[in-house]
Amino acid sequence: MTDIKLIAIDIDGTLLNEKNELAPATISAIKKAREKGIKIVLCSGRPLAGIRPYLKPLGLNGKDEYAIAFNGSVAEDLTGQVIFETTVHYEDFLEIEMMSREMGVHFQIETTDGIYATNRDLSPYTVYESQLVNLPIHYRTPEEITPEFKIAKLMFIDEPDKIDLANHNIPDSIKHRMGVVKSTPVFLEFMNAKAGKGTAVKHLAEKLGLTAENVMAIGDQENDLSMIKYAGTGVAMSNGIDDVKENAQFITKPNSEDGVAYAINKYVNQAN
Repeated sequence: MTDIKLIAIDIDGTLLNEKNELAPATISAIKKAREKGIKIVLCSGRPLAGIRPYLKPLGLNGKDEYAIAFNGSVAEDLTGQVIFETTVHYEDFLEIEMMSREMGVHFQIETTDGIYATNRDLSPYTVYESQLVNLPIHYRTPEEITPEFKIAKLMFIDEPDKIDLANHNIPDSIKHRMGVVKSTPVFLEFMNAKAGKGTAVKHLAEKLGLTAENVMAIGDQENDLSMIKYAGTGVAMSNGIDDVKENAQFITKPNSEDGVAYAINKYVNQAN
């Protein structure tokens, strides 16, 4: 018998269907869970600006509701009050940006107010990301990005084969020192080692007086792995990567078949 009181849900490839839409079945299942007093926490690599469009349809708002943004670098209540925040060290920015040039991949940073690309020839994936997460794009030379910037995450953005090669060639010293995750085939993300969806969900659960056993986490990609490992009930989307499926307690239907709704109905709405 599970005692789920908080459900952490990834957005892209999980909450949203294959058309990047919030399906009626998903909305219905989440609203039923909320009627039972379950906390619903959207937990994304996106900034809050990119999460916000999905809050109203789900009835989520106010200081007693929460969202986790930038892969766990920032957690906020839904009035915009920051619960906790971990930023990237400036020295790490300098090193990773230099490495991007050596590897020939596009590079950007994200803050709560914008995307800052260091390549004048923007990657089309940067433009797509800007539209997806509702953040403006700025071009800055590396020298113009100063220690005053509060960097939520660093990103390599490029074709899948370039991202795979870059990921393979990241030195172990960096992977041990920072959180490095591939969130989509075209995004490789670098965060403060103290960040991560698992850490953020744990922090929020403890703030609410909950334990891992009270948490369900649903996701599909490498950046969801830490919260799926943390949660008492880790759920992988069947459209997810193998590593996520191998670490989950349950594999639900794909996002094209309302997999989030299926999992919530199975474990919460139809539970005795």
